[in-house]
Amino acid sequence: MKAEILERIQAQGIQSIKVTFPDLFGVARAKVVPARHFAHAIDHGVHFAIPTFALDLAGNPATGTGVAEEIGYADMTAIPDLSTFTLIPWERNTAAVVADLYYRDELLPLAPRQILKNMVAEVNQLGYTPIIGSELEFYLLQQVEGECRTYVDKPSMVYTWNETIDRQRVSHQIAEAIEIMGYEVTSYCHEFFPGQYEINLNHAEALQIADRTFFFKQAVKEIAWQNNLLATFMAKPRSDLGGSGFHLHMSLNDRTTGANAFSDPAAPEGLSRLAYQWIAGHLAHAQGTAAIFAPVINSYKRYVPGAFAPYFVLWGLDNRTCYIRIPPERGGGSRIENRMPDGLANPYLVFAAALAAGLDGVQRNLDPGPGFEGDAYAITDPGDIAIVPQYLHDALDALQGDEYICAKMGPQFVQAFTAVKRMEVERFRAHVTDWEFHEYAFHL
Repeated sequence: MKAEILERIQAQGIQSIKVTFPDLFGVARAKVVPARHFAHAIDHGVHFAIPTFALDLAGNPATGTGVAEEIGYADMTAIPDLSTFTLIPWERNTAAVVADLYYRDELLPLAPRQILKNMVAEVNQLGYTPIIGSELEFYLLQQVEGECRTYVDKPSMVYTWNETIDRQRVSHQIAEAIEIMGYEVTSYCHEFFPGQYEINLNHAEALQIADRTFFFKQAVKEIAWQNNLLATFMAKPRSDLGGSGFHLHMSLNDRTTGANAFSDPAAPEGLSRLAYQWIAGHLAHAQGTAAIFAPVINSYKRYVPGAFAPYFVLWGLDNRTCYIRIPPERGGGSRIENRMPDGLANPYLVFAAALAAGLDGVQRNLDPGPGFEGDAYAITDPGDIAIVPQYLHDALDALQGDEYICAKMGPQFVQAFTAVKRMEVERFRAHVTDWEFHEYAFHL
């Protein structure tokens, strides 16, 4: 493959290659390698400081991560995975490749892509190939007179499509770029709230979709920026706007026959016992996976009744008020949708945690019980029905208390992730918000 890639670089006039990897947040960290040096990078890799995994989004290093002062702020080596090589259409003469990370000649256990690879391998050992489809919602915002406003200022325009909801054709530009990269776009639309959009990629094997989602989010951000807009996957970017989700569709294919193992035409609802076990695993670990599915302070603004995001940990047939929704397609389209993740989440970690939760349901033969019917948001007497965590610090407690999820994600990841996240929680706790000032300063 090396010779093929090098020939492609020359034939297509590629001058620069980004060697990139996702950090704990899913942000693309990269070094740009001139084309003439890429052959060396393929063989010997590119060096990055491991403490990249100790940083929050403000560039602050957390203590206690295990990957900073504890190892002398050492280097890791990024070895390009040439199967991910792709053009970057929004940058001139540029390509990119996702790298696998090594420390002292061994794979770095806390690297998000490696964690996902490990979980895929576990599912493979049971005789299944995990298939993922990801639905990401995002907002386009613009600066007007120093104020950040929505790209569209009309009332809700859900499922309408004309120049009034995308006058600069930004969504078209993104879709075209994704197609040039070799990723199949199945549909795109304006979502429920002004300036909110969704672009869907075709489903595929878990690692492929994680890589594609990683690049897709970059495409959205960069192409929007080139149009003088800010694209954000924030769960709730403003109090007066609705939430944006990262709806996760999962199925398992039999590795021998290729058939969808969640399908059972003879069953009452057309779902196999395996599908119900997978559902049950997700319900059992809804608390423990929350910090991975909803990884920042802002994530928890979305989990309120009536917001078409999870609140009660329930499952239902084609029910968008539940934590787990079973879309109506059957046969080859049989799948399970987890509606908890938001667009700020790292796709590699989301997929890994989702596979871990489902796998536990299968291995322990768990039963999810009957599906919920009706409006889950209307429940007034929940009894012993669990709700999703309401704050990041609660979700971190739940993650560290879920021994199974911690074991599957790995102790090195859990140590670094929780250290960075605890610092984020503390920084927010000490920060005085505009809401506090406007609420209290005049009266008190």
